[in-house]
Amino acid sequence: MKEPVEGSHLFYDGDCGVCHLCVRFLLWADPEGEVRLAPLGGETFHRRVPAAERERLPDSLVLVTGAGQVLTRSAAILALLAGMGVGWRWAGRLAGLVPRSLADAAYDGVARFRKRLAPRPAAACPTVPEPARSRFDA
Repeated sequence: MKEPVEGSHLFYDGDCGVCHLCVRFLLWADPEGEVRLAPLGGETFHRRVPAAERERLPDSLVLVTGAGQVLTRSAAILALLAGMGVGWRWAGRLAGLVPRSLADAAYDGVARFRKRLAPRPAAACPTVPEPARSRFDA
């Protein structure tokens, strides 16, 4: 992956099947392992995100960049896409043409039904091959 995601942490809802699908996609799309992964509410999340900021965050995907910027909703997705291979970067650029308010509304629409769209996972961390396990933090 390229900037701006190098050294980033993606925090996800461990009880959400859609979030687990996003994590699996990221493991596939980021073979270099530039983005670390951890569940929301875990010790890494508490260490990287101040308490006052944690209170206002959604319980879905939260990206903390290597520079410490906290991104949520469509901004997090666009930042992740920007750091991927050429095809995904272009997809992110096209998606970036959508006004932020519309993109966030679409994100919120999916988030509202996300727990019905995919089955609830058995554990907070997805079952992944051994080499990918090293990318997860508590």
